[in-house]
Amino acid sequence: MGNINIIETRVRGFIEDIQHPRQKKKLNINDLEYQLHQQIEDYYDMDGYTLFYETIQAMVEEDILSPIMNKQINGRSPLLPLYYWVNVKKQEANWDRLEMLKRNDLLDFTYYNQHPEWQTNEEWERIMKMYEFLKTEDEREVVSLEERCLELFGHEKFLSDEQLYPEGSGFLHRIGVDIKRLKTVKYGEPFVYWMKKGCDLASIKRILIVENLSFFHTSIKLLEEESLDYEPEMIIYGEGRKIESSFSFFFRMFPEKPYLFYYAGDLDAEGYTIFNRLKERYGDCSIQPALKIYRKMLECEQLANEERKQVRNEFDKNAFFSWFTEEEQIQLESLWKNQKRIPQEVLTVESWRRWL
Repeated sequence: MGNINIIETRVRGFIEDIQHPRQKKKLNINDLEYQLHQQIEDYYDMDGYTLFYETIQAMVEEDILSPIMNKQINGRSPLLPLYYWVNVKKQEANWDRLEMLKRNDLLDFTYYNQHPEWQTNEEWERIMKMYEFLKTEDEREVVSLEERCLELFGHEKFLSDEQLYPEGSGFLHRIGVDIKRLKTVKYGEPFVYWMKKGCDLASIKRILIVENLSFFHTSIKLLEEESLDYEPEMIIYGEGRKIESSFSFFFRMFPEKPYLFYYAGDLDAEGYTIFNRLKERYGDCSIQPALKIYRKMLECEQLANEERKQVRNEFDKNAFFSWFTEEEQIQLESLWKNQKRIPQEVLTVESWRRWL
């Protein structure tokens, strides 16, 4: 009996140490047995492997361990699978059911009843703060997500940074609360822009949005030289995909009136998608591709380079190509087929002067 106890005690103690309350862990049986006979001097004399085998089988029956049946075995007799899952540590419910019932009017505790491992003091504190907030949600103002997270959870990135707060990403799902009820908004960063010299807000009609920083500065020089296509009163630096969210600031910064927006980006999959999403998201605005600028880029096809790690969306591609002539579409299709792209940086002050 003593031999059985020492083997079983050591095995169960090791498993308990590595058991996690929320995720399974993989265990190599040979590694575990090696640790045993390193710690127990007369392991082989007491027929330690038989006792080890019996303990493992008992823990499988108790659903503490689950064998991984991948045909790998430990090479001993009687044989065991080489790998096991150490199952999630089962925990008893910790919270007072009456306290949960009191808050069922605003919160859903179904997940916590099914997963008692989440019934921790820290989680309950978060739930209490959430409940107090929801009681007054109709009176609350809309604030940023970061501001609300700091108020409710003590850190502005609790719901947005999964690496820093892994328990935060699923919190709203666990408690059955839609993020809209938090009265938050995800703000984009304001864009950088340049206004034509001598131009006032009332005279702005045409705006050129450019995807890349180099061409933003090139466009400013060309505007000052009065040689930029479309003669815009304003140039906006789109900063790649950022413009999709930052563009909303335009209507908070400038007078409400009809504007004509021209967009110029890279001739590649990402550039096509940015334009189409911008046009779809702000459907009330007049947004069109800056065809004169794109045509200059097509004349620089010899500088096309390889498209790398971009999501290729056929719908966005076709929608963008439809703005061009048949001849131009053939050229664009060839670039697409060969996974080539023409970056906006082909347009420099020097190259532009060739078209003057």
